[in-house]
Amino acid sequence: MVKDDLEKTIQHGSRISIAAACFSIYAYQELRQQLEACSELRFIFTSPTFVAEKTPKERREFYIPRLKREKSLYGTEFEVRLRNELKQKAIAKECAEWMRRKVRFKSNTTRDGMNNFMLVSDESETYTYLPMNSFTTVDLGCERGNNLINMVTRFESPASTVFLRMFDAVWNDEEKLKDVTEEVIDMISTVYQENSPELIYFMTLYNIFSEFLEDISEDVLPNEATGFRDSIIWNKLYNFQKDAALAIINKLEQYNGCILADSVGLGKTFTALAVIKYYEGRNKNVLVLCPKKLCENWMTYRGNLINNPLAEDRLRYDVLYHTDLSRDSGNTVIGLPIDRINWGNYDLVVIDESHNFRNGNGTNGRGGEKENRYAPDEPCYQAGCKNESINAFRHPG
Repeated sequence: MVKDDLEKTIQHGSRISIAAACFSIYAYQELRQQLEACSELRFIFTSPTFVAEKTPKERREFYIPRLKREKSLYGTEFEVRLRNELKQKAIAKECAEWMRRKVRFKSNTTRDGMNNFMLVSDESETYTYLPMNSFTTVDLGCERGNNLINMVTRFESPASTVFLRMFDAVWNDEEKLKDVTEEVIDMISTVYQENSPELIYFMTLYNIFSEFLEDISEDVLPNEATGFRDSIIWNKLYNFQKDAALAIINKLEQYNGCILADSVGLGKTFTALAVIKYYEGRNKNVLVLCPKKLCENWMTYRGNLINNPLAEDRLRYDVLYHTDLSRDSGNTVIGLPIDRINWGNYDLVVIDESHNFRNGNGTNGRGGEKENRYAPDEPCYQAGCKNESINAFRHPG
């Protein structure tokens, strides 16, 4: 194990030089006595870390994303067990004090690659540990990572002196490296500082939704050019309904499906109508599937009727009963012959009360017919349903 060898190699007064992707306070914890005994430690982040980006965002990084490199100071994804021991605050405080006395951090500001390795040198000998992809408990051999094999080789002089000269040359190149010592210490210091409840609340929100925010792009955001924000239905929504409508559109564009599962009375129908208006503004064809008892509402909102509060939006979606899907003849409520409906022409399907949406003609596990609300002789099951109302949306395909 690398840790065991370093415990023997690092002596009082040793100089340590590391070029790696990230640094973890838990690696410091494993080698605390040895690192306290060394005279200095120099650390190079081999990819831009704690510095402003100078290259276009569309150029993807090959190794560890910048956000993960910086957050690894508090522990990586493989050091969850250590984080769960709730010692992070004490370790971070001790590590920050050690850094102020003995450590300097620099970051590569270019996109040029650099080998990852660790050097331990004193007056008589220099040792090189290669590769040292990150200074974490995984690379020290204390925790299991996601590599099938994690082999680190130790070189001694004279081979190791070549790596020391290379490290010194890069370390002294101010055009390629920037000193980020204060930034690193400041970030670690936030772990043990007392924070206001408000900051903790906002940090909690960020960590819950950060991945969602990173995934948002103009390709999946609603197209403002459709003018849907000027529609009658949009301006009748409460703010929480508007947020729901935008979230539904985002999910539909990313995943081709979405479920709106608000409680009864929170206006799922109006939220769904706002989504329908958006897609109709993009010249899409919309199909609404609903129970028979709710058909009158949906027909009202699309009709030229004096009791239609959305008449000016001129909604034009088609309406079918849930049970129309099991028929192959007859007409729909809006007069469409079922045997001639062009099902593939719908761009969006909205299923009202989708918790009542069932496949019929099943079996009960004993070879008999399974009762369901759509069987001809079983008309009354829906009235006794106690589930929350659910609307489902789907892009066909």
